[in-house]
Amino acid sequence: MTKTIVILAAGMSSRMKKSIDSDIDDSKADEANKKSKSLITFGDKPFIYFLLKNIVEAGFENVIMVVGKDFDDFKKQLNNLNFNNKLKIDYAIQKIPKDRVKPFGTADAVFQTMDQIEILKNSSFCVCNSDNLYSTNSLRTIRENAYENAVLAYDRDSLNFPKERVSSFSILMTDDNFNLLNFIEKPTQEQVDQNLDSNGKIRVSMNIFKFNGLQAFDFIKNCPINPIRNEKELPSAIVNMINENDLYMKGIPIAEHVPDLTSKADINIIQKLIE
Repeated sequence: MTKTIVILAAGMSSRMKKSIDSDIDDSKADEANKKSKSLITFGDKPFIYFLLKNIVEAGFENVIMVVGKDFDDFKKQLNNLNFNNKLKIDYAIQKIPKDRVKPFGTADAVFQTMDQIEILKNSSFCVCNSDNLYSTNSLRTIRENAYENAVLAYDRDSLNFPKERVSSFSILMTDDNFNLLNFIEKPTQEQVDQNLDSNGKIRVSMNIFKFNGLQAFDFIKNCPINPIRNEKELPSAIVNMINENDLYMKGIPIAEHVPDLTSKADINIIQKLIE
């Protein structure tokens, strides 16, 4: 059981900014074009408020926000949310390499966080995205499980996304005991059919993990560059880790939707859920 969660919020929201949706009003489109996705407001609260509320209810006590170098607005808004008496919130800055224009991926974000907050190298912690609204149930499940390393393995059919979108999600390849064997990116239909779990379900990751820092640090630090995204991604580090004979990551089956903010079209969907 862990009480610390790392929230990845240093991305540049490129897909959100590039997307077009005529159904949202101009002020909301302006927010989407200028702000971090997790700071887009719903009512009088930013999106991150609703995630942090669920995090508190799930029993977490420590939050580490991974942000970019210009995070004053982010910090100001979080301070205004009055979570300070319920959560200890720290910040880690994901620096961008000089030869790049955007962050170097999720594994790089976690590595830089562990390097800056060294207690993570020897402790248990969870990791999640800042633009996914994970439920209290899912957050409690990843926090309270007894495994050293774990990933929530979502039933793909439970995710209420358009078929063309969900079909592109990476699927989790597991054995009969739900030990993770691999991530399959951009799976073909044949790969999907060959990787149903024992209940006949397709399992996908929504990027919510638990790590034993002592076991995972070297693999996260030395993560190879993903050839598709040209970034250091957590799945690549995890695959290297689980290929060690005495290490594994357990997939925890779960069946529920995970609302997210990927494009402007998602804004009205989130608005209806929160109202």
